[in-house]
Amino acid sequence: MATTVLKKHARGVKSRVLLVEDHALVRQGLTQLLNQQSDLAVCGESDRGEGVLKLIESLKPDAVVVDLTLGDISGVDLIKEISAKHAGLPILVLSMHQDALYAERALRAGARGYVMKEEASETVVSALRKILSGEIHLGERAKARLLHKLVKSPLGQVDRTSMLERLSDRELEVFRLLGQGFSTRRIAERFNRSIKTVEIYRANIKHKLDLKDAAELIHFAVQYSQDPKPRA
Repeated sequence: MATTVLKKHARGVKSRVLLVEDHALVRQGLTQLLNQQSDLAVCGESDRGEGVLKLIESLKPDAVVVDLTLGDISGVDLIKEISAKHAGLPILVLSMHQDALYAERALRAGARGYVMKEEASETVVSALRKILSGEIHLGERAKARLLHKLVKSPLGQVDRTSMLERLSDRELEVFRLLGQGFSTRRIAERFNRSIKTVEIYRANIKHKLDLKDAAELIHFAVQYSQDPKPRA
C-alpha cells in the first residue's frame, strides 16, 4: 500500500480518503482541510458504520478515517470488519476519548493511527501521511501508556482504571455508555442486542472490575466518563 501511494504521488495523483464520521460539521471541516492538500482528497463520506464496507469496495480509498464513537456501531468493531475484509488498508481513528486505553484497543483492532478530535487540524494531515507511508501514528499519551505497561505495578496494588484492560471491546463500550447515562434498554437498541445480553455484559463487567452491585458499577462508570485520565 505504501509503495502504491508513493507511485501515485510521483505522478501527481492525490491519495483518496474516505471519512466515516457522524457529525456533519466535523466531516465538512475535514473535507475542506484535506481537499486543500496537494497530496490528499476526500473521495467519499458516511455518517454511520453500516454500508462502509460497500463504500470501500466501490470507492477504493487509499485510507479511511473512522470516528471511534458512531451512532450505529462501535468504531472498534468497524475497524475489525474493515481490517478483515480489506487487509492493509490504512485506518486513522478520530476520537474524543483521551484515555490511551482506547488508542490501544483501536490499534489492536487494525488501525494504524489515533488522533484526538481536540488536536490541531495539522495533526490529522500529518497522521494521514504517516499511515499512508506505512508508519504508525500515536500520540505521546498513548506511547507513554504502552511503555508503562512494561513496568509491573507493586504487588497487591489495585487500580480499577488499569483493570479496565480486562474488559472485552464490547464490555468496554457498554461500560462507556453506562457512564454517559444510557439505560440497559438503550444500549441493547444501539447494538441491536437483547436486554438479556446487555445484562450479561453488565454482570461480566462487575465481576471483572470487582464491583459489589449495579450502583457501584454506575458510580464508577460515571466517574470514569467524567475524568478518563490516562494511567499506567
